[in-house]
Amino acid sequence: MKLQPIVAGRTALDPLIVGTALILLGIGAIMIGSASVSRANDEFGEPLYYLSQHFLALALGAGALLVALKAPIEWWNRLSGVLLFAAVALLVLVLLPGIGDRVNGAQRWIDVGPVRLQASELARLLLLIYIASYCVRQADALRSDLRGFARPMVLIGLCGMLLLLEPDFGATVVLTATALGLLFIAGARLRDVALASVVAAVAFALLVWLEPYRLQRLVTSFLNPWEYELESGYQLVNSFIAIGSGTWFGVGLGEGVQKLGYLPEPHTDFIFAVLAEEFGFVGTTVVVLLFALLVWRAIDIGQRALVRGLPFHGLLAIGIGLMLGLQSAVSIGVNTGLLPTKGLALPLISYGRTSAVVTMLALGLLLRISHELAQTPATESERRAQ
Repeated sequence: MKLQPIVAGRTALDPLIVGTALILLGIGAIMIGSASVSRANDEFGEPLYYLSQHFLALALGAGALLVALKAPIEWWNRLSGVLLFAAVALLVLVLLPGIGDRVNGAQRWIDVGPVRLQASELARLLLLIYIASYCVRQADALRSDLRGFARPMVLIGLCGMLLLLEPDFGATVVLTATALGLLFIAGARLRDVALASVVAAVAFALLVWLEPYRLQRLVTSFLNPWEYELESGYQLVNSFIAIGSGTWFGVGLGEGVQKLGYLPEPHTDFIFAVLAEEFGFVGTTVVVLLFALLVWRAIDIGQRALVRGLPFHGLLAIGIGLMLGLQSAVSIGVNTGLLPTKGLALPLISYGRTSAVVTMLALGLLLRISHELAQTPATESERRAQ
């Protein structure tokens, strides 16, 4: 059965994207309210402080989504050079004394009046737009010449170094993996992608080995957290306890215990563990399936755009799908102990004002791509399949 688009003004909205995103946003709002109530009350005397801040971010995000929904996708293609400059500027500015704000040992935020911007969140989306544009403009060089592949990878490497200076290891991994995936889909040779992947893996391994705190996270808090449950393994152990306590159906909304001062960052990095405790295996499975559906739809839209001769539209949609999928997988992997502990928000679910706004901007781009795709005549093979 063919899905009928939702019409908003003159723009046709993809119902699968809209419906999935709204459900995830609703789950996120519920979980932020539940996970943060104790901490918000202790810190501000307002149990719903973080939830109210989250709603403000969603309002800003809705504005960003509407802007993306109204702007033709080709505009972003033409502005890709400006967006690249803005991305690099953000990553440099956040490192400058007096501009970047350091919290818990990480310098990742820029205070703009009453607004705190996490530079890496916006910079990664802007870099993704540039990479998609580069793949279209330099398609022949990318497919036939190592230099055509190396140029964007050198750029990603430099931006990755700036991210590591914050430090933001998780964002660096997601950015690198997304760029490699997008370049491969755009036509880069397998041997070039494989070589870059090996170089990246070796570089990340060296970064872990050379930094004592990263090595400690890997050896103790990740491989054997129970032996160091009151030290470096504290976060992961309490995440395990929360997930295990949820069993099949959870202990009930608001009834979770680990969020009450035991599990660090329950409303941000470890919100999936709180979700598992309160809604159990069934609840977490629903969330994972919703993310899988959203990622699949983004890639499906991208593939159809490529078939219809809209290469920038297609690569950008696929890139957004890869970015959302990889970030979700890393965040969930950290909570479940499949990956070392990293500070990375779960899109549409975790508290994080910049993350919420940027994710909704990305969804706005995806909805605009879907709308423009619907205005493009289907190919003969697509018509036959229908």
